[in-house]
Amino acid sequence: MHVAVTGAAGMIGRKLTDRLVADGHLGGVGLDGLSLFDVVEPATPEGWTGVLDRAVLDLAGPGAGDAVVARRPEVILHLAAVVSGEAEADFDKGYRVNLDGTRHLLEAIRRAHLADGYLPRLVFTSSIAVYGAPLPDPIPDEFPATPRTSYGTQKAIDELLLADFTRRGFVDGIGIRLPTICIRPGKPNAAASGFFSSILREPLVGQEAVLPVPESVRHWHASPRSAVGFLIRAATIDSALIGPDRTLSMPGVSATVGEQIEALRRVAGDSAVALIRREPDETIMRMVSGWAPGLAATRARALGFTAETSFDEIIRVHLEDELGH
Repeated sequence: MHVAVTGAAGMIGRKLTDRLVADGHLGGVGLDGLSLFDVVEPATPEGWTGVLDRAVLDLAGPGAGDAVVARRPEVILHLAAVVSGEAEADFDKGYRVNLDGTRHLLEAIRRAHLADGYLPRLVFTSSIAVYGAPLPDPIPDEFPATPRTSYGTQKAIDELLLADFTRRGFVDGIGIRLPTICIRPGKPNAAASGFFSSILREPLVGQEAVLPVPESVRHWHASPRSAVGFLIRAATIDSALIGPDRTLSMPGVSATVGEQIEALRRVAGDSAVALIRREPDETIMRMVSGWAPGLAATRARALGFTAETSFDEIIRVHLEDELGH
């Protein structure tokens, strides 16, 4: 089997690639080829001995979608995107990457399908940003997309395109609405949600972190390990079980910022919590006020998608996967 990954140089893309290489198979079918794409060159996966393509690629550029499908990968895992804060700050870039890039990929798959019957599984990473206030808690699966940001709007449009191209038989598409991924390793990115990770990640290594919102803010989270598991499950599940609504809301942990901080206290003590500095940011607070507090994720759970069940567990995953203890 040949697998392609867009956004392969990103945090989730790297972890996903490492998991594919470590497993050596996808859904019990052996892997013999990987195609990795991003706007910066993806790293060569350690231990990989099969066919490998690594390319610097802007999916919104001419011919980019055709490059992704050139080797006719059986599975395409589409992670490439501009994150929420950047999409809000740069309107044109957000639509060019998040909408045009996805549509160009879908159109390339359709052209290949019409030419030779090509029909890959396409796993698209959507977001809970497709939901906007006022929201029930938890949000049921049947709740409509009501985005209140440019990023959420772009992802919602992509979900509709994925469903329509699948309905027309051009692609076997499955979308997964990711929770906010926490704790993200490495340096902060431009995501408006980045503080959810930084208020835990930095204190765990003795560094200060800034909290821009009240502790009462509640949100929906899952670890990077769970995100990779979601992608693997979506790539291998019998798509006949999905039905016409091709996008699933993923399970996670609903927690307030205060509950996150108390979980940090239980794991790392008062000294770690003391490193969190409160600096209210009106722009971030406006964005966060309309975000999803929690999801039922009934369909996904019934189909075997799983995540952590507490924030203590999310912190333990970070300690194991990133800090080695």
